[in-house]
Amino acid sequence: MSNRPFVNTPLQRGDRRAREIGNRFNGFDNARKTVETVPQSSGRRHTPLKRGVNERGARRCGALLMLAALIICAPANAATHALKTRNVFLIVTDGFRWQELFTGAEEALMDKTNGGVHNVQALRTQFWRETPEARRQALLPFMWGEIAQHGQLYGNQLKGSIARITNDKRFSYPGYNEIFTGRADPRMDSNKKVPNPNVTVFEWLQGRPGFQRRVAALATWDVFPSIFNCARSGIPIWPTWEAKPNGIVPSKSLTQLVQDTTPLWEDLIFDSFMQQAAMDYIKEKKPRALFLGYGETDEWAHESRYDLYLECAHHVDQFIKSLWELTQSISQYRDKTTFIITTDHGRGSGLAGWKNHGEKTEGAENIWIAVLGPDTPPLGERSQAGSVGQNQIAATMAALLGEDYGAAFPQAGQPITEVIGYKYKDKREEK
Repeated sequence: MSNRPFVNTPLQRGDRRAREIGNRFNGFDNARKTVETVPQSSGRRHTPLKRGVNERGARRCGALLMLAALIICAPANAATHALKTRNVFLIVTDGFRWQELFTGAEEALMDKTNGGVHNVQALRTQFWRETPEARRQALLPFMWGEIAQHGQLYGNQLKGSIARITNDKRFSYPGYNEIFTGRADPRMDSNKKVPNPNVTVFEWLQGRPGFQRRVAALATWDVFPSIFNCARSGIPIWPTWEAKPNGIVPSKSLTQLVQDTTPLWEDLIFDSFMQQAAMDYIKEKKPRALFLGYGETDEWAHESRYDLYLECAHHVDQFIKSLWELTQSISQYRDKTTFIITTDHGRGSGLAGWKNHGEKTEGAENIWIAVLGPDTPPLGERSQAGSVGQNQIAATMAALLGEDYGAAFPQAGQPITEVIGYKYKDKREEK
Protein backbone atom coordinates (compact mmCIF):
# COMPACT_ATOMS: atom_id res chain seq x y z
CA MET A 1 0.00 0.00 0.00
CA SER A 2 2.80 2.45 0.69
CA ASN A 3 6.41 3.31 0.24
CA ARG A 4 7.10 2.35 3.82
CA PRO A 5 10.49 2.47 5.43
CA PHE A 6 9.81 -0.91 7.01
CA VAL A 7 9.55 -2.98 3.86
CA ASN A 8 12.28 -3.23 1.28
CA THR A 9 10.23 -4.12 -1.77
CA PRO A 10 9.60 -2.05 -4.92
CA LEU A 11 5.81 -1.97 -4.54
CA GLN A 12 4.80 -2.51 -0.97
CA ARG A 13 1.20 -3.10 -2.00
CA GLY A 14 1.72 -4.25 -5.53
CA ASP A 15 4.04 -6.95 -6.69
CA ARG A 16 4.30 -7.77 -3.14
CA ARG A 17 1.16 -7.76 -2.43
CA ALA A 18 -30.63 8.50 -17.91
CA ARG A 19 -34.83 10.59 -14.54
CA GLU A 20 -37.78 11.21 -12.35
CA ILE A 21 -40.94 9.20 -13.18
CA GLY A 22 -43.33 11.53 -15.01
CA ASN A 23 -47.08 11.34 -15.54
CA ARG A 24 -47.23 8.40 -17.89
CA PHE A 25 -50.94 8.94 -18.72
CA ASN A 26 -50.75 12.15 -20.69
CA GLY A 27 -54.49 12.63 -20.88
CA PHE A 28 -55.01 12.38 -17.14
CA ASP A 29 -56.65 15.77 -16.56
CA ASN A 30 -58.71 15.58 -19.72
CA ALA A 31 -59.88 12.10 -18.89
CA ARG A 32 -60.88 13.19 -15.39
CA LYS A 33 -62.81 16.14 -16.78
CA THR A 34 -64.53 13.85 -19.26
CA VAL A 35 -65.83 11.72 -16.43
CA GLU A 36 -66.76 14.61 -14.20
CA THR A 37 -68.52 16.65 -16.90
CA VAL A 38 -70.73 14.07 -18.59
CA PRO A 39 -73.63 16.30 -19.71
CA GLN A 40 -76.70 16.12 -17.54
CA SER A 41 -80.08 16.19 -19.32
CA SER A 42 -82.43 19.06 -18.59
CA GLY A 43 -85.70 17.27 -18.78
CA ARG A 44 -84.77 15.04 -21.71
CA ARG A 45 -84.82 11.38 -20.80
CA HIS A 46 -82.04 9.17 -22.16
CA THR A 47 -82.97 5.87 -23.69
CA PRO A 48 -81.49 2.73 -22.10
CA LEU A 49 -79.08 2.48 -25.02
CA LYS A 50 -77.78 6.02 -24.59
CA ARG A 51 -77.57 5.51 -20.83
CA GLY A 52 -75.55 2.37 -21.37
CA VAL A 53 -73.14 4.05 -23.71
CA ASN A 54 -72.51 6.89 -21.26
CA GLU A 55 -72.13 4.54 -18.30
CA ARG A 56 -69.76 2.30 -20.19
CA GLY A 57 -67.70 5.35 -21.23
CA ALA A 58 -67.54 6.57 -17.66
CA ARG A 59 -66.54 3.12 -16.40
CA ARG A 60 -63.87 2.89 -19.11
CA CYS A 61 -62.45 6.31 -18.17
CA GLY A 62 -62.53 5.36 -14.52
CA ALA A 63 -60.55 2.20 -15.22
CA LEU A 64 -58.02 4.20 -17.21
CA LEU A 65 -57.69 6.65 -14.34
CA MET A 66 -57.01 3.83 -11.90
CA LEU A 67 -54.42 2.34 -14.25
CA ALA A 68 -52.75 5.74 -14.64
CA ALA A 69 -52.58 6.16 -10.89
CA LEU A 70 -51.00 2.76 -10.48
CA ILE A 71 -48.40 3.52 -13.14
CA ILE A 72 -47.59 6.88 -11.61
CA CYS A 73 -47.19 5.46 -8.13
CA ALA A 74 -45.29 2.38 -9.16
CA PRO A 75 -41.52 2.33 -8.58
CA ALA A 76 -39.21 2.38 -11.58
CA ASN A 77 -38.23 -1.21 -10.88
CA ALA A 78 -41.37 -3.03 -9.76
CA ALA A 79 -39.28 -5.74 -8.13
CA THR A 80 -37.85 -3.22 -5.66
CA HIS A 81 -41.13 -2.29 -3.97
CA ALA A 82 -40.45 -4.58 -1.02
CA LEU A 83 -36.93 -3.36 -0.30
CA LYS A 84 -36.35 -1.66 3.02
CA THR A 85 -32.76 -0.64 2.36
CA ARG A 86 -32.30 3.05 1.67
CA ASN A 87 -28.60 3.31 2.49
CA VAL A 88 -25.58 1.09 1.89
CA PHE A 89 -22.18 1.24 3.57
CA LEU A 90 -19.45 -0.66 1.74
CA ILE A 91 -16.67 -1.46 4.21
CA VAL A 92 -13.30 -2.99 3.35
CA THR A 93 -10.53 -4.11 5.68
CA ASP A 94 -7.54 -4.45 3.43
CA GLY A 95 -5.89 -7.82 2.93
CA PHE A 96 -7.60 -9.59 5.85
CA ARG A 97 -7.60 -13.36 5.31
CA TRP A 98 -10.62 -15.63 5.29
CA GLN A 99 -8.70 -18.02 7.53
CA GLU A 100 -8.75 -15.67 10.53
CA LEU A 101 -12.33 -14.58 9.83
CA PHE A 102 -13.66 -18.13 10.00
CA THR A 103 -11.22 -19.93 12.31
CA GLY A 104 -9.67 -17.17 14.39
CA ALA A 105 -6.00 -16.85 15.30
CA GLU A 106 -3.59 -19.37 13.80
CA GLU A 107 -1.51 -20.93 16.55
CA ALA A 108 1.59 -21.55 14.44
CA LEU A 109 1.88 -17.81 13.82
CA MET A 110 1.47 -16.77 17.44
CA ASP A 111 5.20 -16.70 18.16
CA LYS A 112 8.20 -14.51 17.59
CA THR A 113 9.79 -16.62 14.84
CA ASN A 114 6.87 -16.97 12.42
CA GLY A 115 4.60 -14.13 13.53
CA GLY A 116 6.96 -11.51 14.93
CA VAL A 117 4.93 -11.51 18.14
CA HIS A 118 6.39 -9.38 20.93
CA ASN A 119 4.34 -10.74 23.82
CA VAL A 120 3.23 -14.27 23.06
CA GLN A 121 1.45 -14.91 26.35
CA ALA A 122 -0.57 -11.71 26.17
CA LEU A 123 -1.59 -12.49 22.59
CA ARG A 124 -2.64 -16.01 23.47
CA THR A 125 -4.65 -14.76 26.44
CA GLN A 126 -6.47 -12.31 24.23
CA PHE A 127 -7.13 -14.41 21.14
CA TRP A 128 -6.30 -18.09 21.62
CA ARG A 129 -9.14 -20.53 22.36
CA GLU A 130 -9.40 -24.27 21.88
CA THR A 131 -11.99 -24.29 19.07
CA PRO A 132 -12.21 -22.31 15.81
CA GLU A 133 -15.65 -21.06 16.84
CA ALA A 134 -14.39 -19.70 20.15
CA ARG A 135 -11.27 -18.20 18.57
CA ARG A 136 -13.17 -16.31 15.89
CA GLN A 137 -15.64 -15.06 18.49
CA ALA A 138 -12.77 -13.71 20.58
CA LEU A 139 -11.16 -12.03 17.60
CA LEU A 140 -14.29 -10.64 15.91
CA PRO A 141 -17.14 -10.52 18.45
CA PHE A 142 -19.43 -8.25 16.40
CA MET A 143 -18.95 -10.28 13.24
CA TRP A 144 -19.93 -13.49 15.00
CA GLY A 145 -22.31 -12.11 17.61
CA GLU A 146 -24.35 -9.89 15.30
CA ILE A 147 -23.63 -10.37 11.59
CA ALA A 148 -23.48 -14.17 11.72
CA GLN A 149 -26.77 -14.19 13.65
CA HIS A 150 -28.68 -11.67 11.56
CA GLY A 151 -26.87 -11.51 8.23
CA GLN A 152 -24.80 -13.68 5.90
CA LEU A 153 -21.10 -14.58 5.59
CA TYR A 154 -19.50 -16.08 2.48
CA GLY A 155 -16.04 -17.50 2.04
CA ASN A 156 -15.45 -20.35 4.51
CA GLN A 157 -13.79 -22.79 2.16
CA LEU A 158 -13.76 -25.43 4.88
CA LYS A 159 -17.56 -25.52 4.57
CA GLY A 160 -17.80 -25.32 0.79
CA SER A 161 -18.43 -21.59 0.58
CA ILE A 162 -16.15 -19.95 -1.97
CA ALA A 163 -15.58 -16.22 -2.48
CA ARG A 164 -12.94 -15.15 -4.97
CA ILE A 165 -11.61 -12.22 -6.94
CA THR A 166 -11.75 -12.44 -10.74
CA ASN A 167 -8.71 -10.31 -11.52
CA ASP A 168 -5.38 -12.12 -11.70
CA LYS A 169 -3.27 -9.48 -9.95
CA ARG A 170 -4.19 -10.19 -6.34
CA PHE A 171 -3.23 -6.78 -5.01
CA SER A 172 -5.03 -3.59 -4.09
CA TYR A 173 -5.77 -1.25 -7.03
CA PRO A 174 -7.05 -4.09 -9.26
CA GLY A 175 -9.07 -5.41 -6.34
CA TYR A 176 -10.71 -2.12 -5.46
CA ASN A 177 -11.44 -1.44 -9.12
CA GLU A 178 -13.19 -4.81 -9.31
CA ILE A 179 -15.17 -4.13 -6.15
CA PHE A 180 -16.26 -0.68 -7.33
CA THR A 181 -16.93 -1.41 -11.02
CA GLY A 182 -18.02 -5.04 -11.03
CA ARG A 183 -15.34 -6.30 -13.37
CA ALA A 184 -11.65 -6.97 -13.61
CA ASP A 185 -9.69 -4.61 -15.84
CA PRO A 186 -6.29 -5.79 -17.11
CA ARG A 187 -5.21 -2.17 -17.42
CA MET A 188 -5.04 -2.07 -13.63
CA ASP A 189 -1.63 -3.63 -13.20
CA SER A 190 0.01 -1.51 -10.49
CA ASN A 191 -0.75 0.56 -7.42
CA LYS A 192 0.38 3.78 -9.04
CA LYS A 193 -1.80 6.87 -8.64
CA VAL A 194 -3.34 6.66 -12.10
CA PRO A 195 -6.86 8.14 -12.40
CA ASN A 196 -9.30 5.29 -12.88
CA PRO A 197 -10.80 5.42 -16.41
CA ASN A 198 -13.75 3.29 -15.23
CA VAL A 199 -16.97 4.63 -13.70
CA THR A 200 -17.45 3.19 -10.23
CA VAL A 201 -20.81 2.28 -8.75
CA PHE A 202 -20.40 5.25 -6.41
CA GLU A 203 -19.92 7.70 -9.28
CA TRP A 204 -22.86 6.14 -11.13
CA LEU A 205 -25.12 6.28 -8.07
CA GLN A 206 -24.21 9.92 -7.57
CA GLY A 207 -25.97 10.66 -10.87
CA ARG A 208 -29.14 8.76 -9.94
CA PRO A 209 -32.23 10.50 -8.49
CA GLY A 210 -32.01 10.79 -4.72
CA PHE A 211 -28.26 10.32 -4.51
CA GLN A 212 -26.89 13.72 -5.54
CA ARG A 213 -24.51 14.91 -2.81
CA ARG A 214 -25.33 11.75 -0.84
CA VAL A 215 -22.29 9.69 -1.87
CA ALA A 216 -18.90 9.80 -0.13
CA ALA A 217 -15.73 7.89 0.70
CA LEU A 218 -13.36 7.84 3.65
CA ALA A 219 -10.27 5.69 3.32
CA THR A 220 -6.79 5.46 4.79
CA TRP A 221 -4.69 4.88 1.65
CA ASP A 222 -3.49 7.74 -0.54
CA VAL A 223 -4.34 5.97 -3.83
CA PHE A 224 -8.11 6.08 -3.23
CA PRO A 225 -8.58 9.57 -4.75
CA SER A 226 -7.21 8.05 -7.97
CA ILE A 227 -9.25 4.84 -7.73
CA PHE A 228 -12.46 6.90 -7.37
CA ASN A 229 -11.09 9.41 -9.89
CA CYS A 230 -12.32 12.21 -7.64
CA ALA A 231 -11.13 14.89 -10.06
CA ARG A 232 -13.68 13.61 -12.58
CA SER A 233 -16.37 12.07 -10.37
CA GLY A 234 -16.46 14.79 -7.73
CA ILE A 235 -16.96 12.19 -5.01
CA PRO A 236 -16.12 13.72 -1.61
CA ILE A 237 -13.22 11.87 0.01
CA TRP A 238 -11.03 12.10 3.08
CA PRO A 239 -8.15 12.30 3.47
CA THR A 240 -7.15 14.03 0.25
CA TRP A 241 -3.45 13.94 1.01
CA GLU A 242 -1.60 16.46 -1.14
CA ALA A 243 -4.79 17.75 -2.80
CA LYS A 244 -7.11 20.41 -1.39
CA PRO A 245 -10.05 19.23 0.79
CA ASN A 246 -12.77 17.69 -1.35
CA GLY A 247 -16.11 17.94 0.42
CA ILE A 248 -15.14 16.32 3.72
CA VAL A 249 -13.51 18.52 6.35
CA PRO A 250 -12.91 16.78 9.69
CA SER A 251 -12.99 18.58 13.01
CA LYS A 252 -10.15 20.91 13.91
CA SER A 253 -9.13 18.64 16.77
CA LEU A 254 -8.89 15.58 14.53
CA THR A 255 -7.03 17.53 11.87
CA GLN A 256 -4.56 18.70 14.48
CA LEU A 257 -4.16 15.20 15.89
CA VAL A 258 -3.34 13.79 12.46
CA GLN A 259 -0.81 16.53 11.86
CA ASP A 260 0.82 16.03 15.27
CA THR A 261 1.12 12.24 14.98
CA THR A 262 4.32 10.73 13.63
CA PRO A 263 3.23 8.52 10.71
CA LEU A 264 4.39 4.95 10.39
CA TRP A 265 3.73 4.84 6.66
CA GLU A 266 4.04 7.59 4.07
CA ASP A 267 0.86 6.63 2.21
CA LEU A 268 -1.43 5.51 5.02
CA ILE A 269 -3.13 7.09 8.03
CA PHE A 270 -4.22 5.13 11.08
CA ASP A 271 -7.61 3.41 10.96
CA SER A 272 -8.65 5.13 14.19
CA PHE A 273 -8.30 8.58 12.59
CA MET A 274 -10.52 7.59 9.70
CA GLN A 275 -13.05 6.02 12.05
CA GLN A 276 -13.50 9.27 13.97
CA ALA A 277 -13.84 11.27 10.75
CA ALA A 278 -16.42 8.76 9.48
CA MET A 279 -18.53 8.90 12.65
CA ASP A 280 -18.60 12.71 12.51
CA TYR A 281 -19.39 12.79 8.79
CA ILE A 282 -22.26 10.31 9.10
CA LYS A 283 -23.85 12.35 11.88
CA GLU A 284 -23.55 15.61 9.98
CA LYS A 285 -24.09 14.72 6.30
CA LYS A 286 -25.98 11.42 6.44
CA PRO A 287 -24.74 9.91 3.15
CA ARG A 288 -26.79 7.19 1.47
CA ALA A 289 -23.89 5.42 -0.27
CA LEU A 290 -20.67 5.41 1.72
CA PHE A 291 -17.32 3.69 1.31
CA LEU A 292 -15.06 3.07 4.30
CA GLY A 293 -11.60 1.64 3.73
CA TYR A 294 -9.45 0.42 6.62
CA GLY A 295 -5.84 -0.37 5.75
CA GLU A 296 -3.86 -1.50 8.77
CA THR A 297 -4.60 -5.22 8.48
CA ASP A 298 -2.63 -5.36 5.25
CA GLU A 299 0.15 -3.16 6.55
CA TRP A 300 0.88 -5.17 9.68
CA ALA A 301 0.84 -8.44 7.77
CA HIS A 302 3.47 -7.04 5.42
CA GLU A 303 5.46 -5.97 8.47
CA SER A 304 5.42 -9.60 9.67
CA ARG A 305 3.61 -8.59 12.86
CA TYR A 306 0.90 -11.20 13.39
CA ASP A 307 0.08 -9.77 16.81
CA LEU A 308 -0.70 -6.31 15.40
CA TYR A 309 -2.48 -7.85 12.40
CA LEU A 310 -4.87 -9.57 14.80
CA GLU A 311 -5.19 -6.55 17.05
CA CYS A 312 -6.13 -4.13 14.27
CA ALA A 313 -8.61 -6.68 12.84
CA HIS A 314 -10.19 -6.75 16.30
CA HIS A 315 -10.31 -2.95 16.25
CA VAL A 316 -11.99 -2.91 12.83
CA ASP A 317 -14.64 -5.28 14.18
CA GLN A 318 -15.31 -2.83 17.00
CA PHE A 319 -15.32 0.09 14.55
CA ILE A 320 -18.00 -1.67 12.50
CA LYS A 321 -20.00 -2.28 15.68
CA SER A 322 -19.83 1.44 16.53
CA LEU A 323 -20.92 2.34 12.99
CA TRP A 324 -23.84 -0.08 13.17
CA GLU A 325 -24.96 1.24 16.56
CA LEU A 326 -24.72 4.79 15.25
CA THR A 327 -26.87 4.03 12.21
CA GLN A 328 -29.48 2.35 14.38
CA SER A 329 -29.68 5.49 16.55
CA ILE A 330 -30.48 7.79 13.59
CA SER A 331 -33.98 7.67 12.07
CA GLN A 332 -32.73 7.97 8.48
CA TYR A 333 -30.63 4.84 8.94
CA ARG A 334 -32.50 2.75 11.49
CA ASP A 335 -33.76 -0.48 9.87
CA LYS A 336 -33.02 1.06 6.46
CA THR A 337 -29.27 0.48 6.15
CA THR A 338 -27.24 -2.44 4.80
CA PHE A 339 -23.55 -3.05 5.50
CA ILE A 340 -21.48 -4.95 2.92
CA ILE A 341 -18.11 -5.90 4.40
CA THR A 342 -15.25 -7.52 2.51
CA THR A 343 -11.57 -7.38 1.60
CA ASP A 344 -9.74 -6.40 -1.59
CA HIS A 345 -7.58 -9.54 -1.83
CA GLY A 346 -6.55 -12.56 0.16
CA ARG A 347 -3.12 -13.66 1.28
CA GLY A 348 -0.98 -16.74 1.15
CA SER A 349 -0.87 -19.42 3.81
CA GLY A 350 1.82 -21.15 5.85
CA LEU A 351 4.55 -19.83 8.09
CA ALA A 352 5.73 -17.25 5.56
CA GLY A 353 2.96 -17.05 2.94
CA TRP A 354 0.52 -15.25 5.26
CA LYS A 355 2.59 -12.07 4.91
CA ASN A 356 2.23 -11.83 1.15
CA HIS A 357 -0.14 -11.51 -1.78
CA GLY A 358 0.21 -10.88 -5.50
CA GLU A 359 0.12 -12.71 -8.80
CA LYS A 360 2.48 -15.45 -7.67
CA THR A 361 0.92 -16.00 -4.23
CA GLU A 362 -1.27 -19.08 -4.17
CA GLY A 363 -4.48 -18.53 -2.24
CA ALA A 364 -4.42 -14.73 -2.49
CA GLU A 365 -7.43 -14.94 -4.82
CA ASN A 366 -9.62 -16.16 -1.94
CA ILE A 367 -11.64 -13.53 -0.08
CA TRP A 368 -14.81 -13.29 2.01
CA ILE A 369 -18.01 -11.21 1.94
CA ALA A 370 -20.36 -10.37 4.82
CA VAL A 371 -23.76 -8.65 4.56
CA LEU A 372 -26.02 -7.28 7.30
CA GLY A 373 -29.23 -5.35 6.66
CA PRO A 374 -33.04 -5.31 6.74
CA ASP A 375 -33.47 -7.12 3.40
CA THR A 376 -30.85 -9.83 3.90
CA PRO A 377 -32.24 -13.14 5.18
CA PRO A 378 -30.42 -14.22 8.38
CA LEU A 379 -28.76 -17.31 6.90
CA GLY A 380 -25.55 -16.77 8.84
CA GLU A 381 -22.34 -18.52 7.88
CA ARG A 382 -23.00 -20.03 4.47
CA SER A 383 -22.02 -23.61 3.73
CA GLN A 384 -22.19 -25.47 0.42
CA ALA A 385 -23.46 -22.20 -1.01
CA GLY A 386 -21.63 -22.22 -4.29
CA SER A 387 -19.24 -19.51 -5.40
CA VAL A 388 -19.57 -15.74 -5.19
CA GLY A 389 -17.23 -13.17 -6.70
CA GLN A 390 -15.72 -9.84 -5.89
CA ASN A 391 -17.15 -8.63 -9.20
CA GLN A 392 -20.70 -9.06 -7.81
CA ILE A 393 -20.38 -6.50 -5.03
CA ALA A 394 -21.08 -3.35 -7.08
CA ALA A 395 -24.32 -4.73 -8.57
CA THR A 396 -25.38 -6.10 -5.19
CA MET A 397 -24.92 -2.70 -3.60
CA ALA A 398 -26.95 -1.01 -6.35
CA ALA A 399 -29.70 -3.66 -6.27
CA LEU A 400 -30.16 -3.19 -2.53
CA LEU A 401 -30.75 0.49 -3.28
CA GLY A 402 -33.30 -0.36 -5.98
CA GLU A 403 -30.94 0.42 -8.85
CA ASP A 404 -29.87 -1.76 -11.78
CA TYR A 405 -26.14 -1.29 -12.22
CA GLY A 406 -25.93 -4.18 -14.66
CA ALA A 407 -28.27 -2.49 -17.12
CA ALA A 408 -25.88 0.44 -17.31
CA PHE A 409 -22.72 -1.68 -17.23
CA PRO A 410 -23.44 -5.10 -18.77
CA GLN A 411 -19.94 -6.40 -18.12
CA ALA A 412 -20.36 -6.09 -14.37
CA GLY A 413 -21.03 -9.19 -12.31
CA GLN A 414 -24.60 -9.96 -11.32
CA PRO A 415 -25.91 -9.27 -7.81
CA ILE A 416 -25.64 -11.88 -5.09
CA THR A 417 -29.36 -12.60 -5.11
CA GLU A 418 -29.53 -14.42 -1.79
CA VAL A 419 -28.58 -11.32 0.18
CA ILE A 420 -31.26 -9.15 -1.47
CA GLY A 421 -34.15 -11.06 0.05
CA TYR A 422 -36.32 -11.65 -3.00
CA LYS A 423 -36.06 -13.38 -6.37
CA TYR A 424 -34.04 -10.71 -8.12
CA LYS A 425 -34.36 -10.69 -11.90
CA ASP A 426 -31.36 -9.29 -13.70
CA LYS A 427 -32.55 -7.53 -16.87
CA ARG A 428 -29.55 -8.89 -18.73
CA GLU A 429 -31.05 -12.39 -18.42
CA GLU A 430 -34.09 -11.27 -20.41
CA LYS A 431 -32.02 -10.32 -23.47
